[in-house]
Amino acid sequence: MEDEAAKEDFDALDDIGDIDATGEGGEEMEEEGATPVASGGTKSLDLILDIPLTVAVELGRNKMLINDLLQLGQGSVIELTKLVGEPLEVLVNQKLVARGEVVVVNEKFGVRLTDIVSPMERVQSLA
Repeated sequence: MEDEAAKEDFDALDDIGDIDATGEGGEEMEEEGATPVASGGTKSLDLILDIPLTVAVELGRNKMLINDLLQLGQGSVIELTKLVGEPLEVLVNQKLVARGEVVVVNEKFGVRLTDIVSPMERVQSLA
């Protein structure tokens, strides 16, 4: 069974290698080495749709000494840098992409996105 799955994966890679310079389905290349552009003008995202990403929601931060960390026990309270009511930060691969607020859905915590970080803000945060 594992050999069959590996063979299917290998065959899929062969299919990707068979794409010629014009791309699949009559797509044209804008520039040499660029991604294929469909006739409608939208870029094809099919190749990256299955890439796993790490999504984290940051409630706040705190710096502690190792001695203080070792003293923590059940019922200990850690003070965080954020204030009550401040938006949480949604990070994808450790990069800020959105802000939101805590919600409870079927007895589980969730995040309601209230602000999506613009591409310009993301570039500015790198500097």
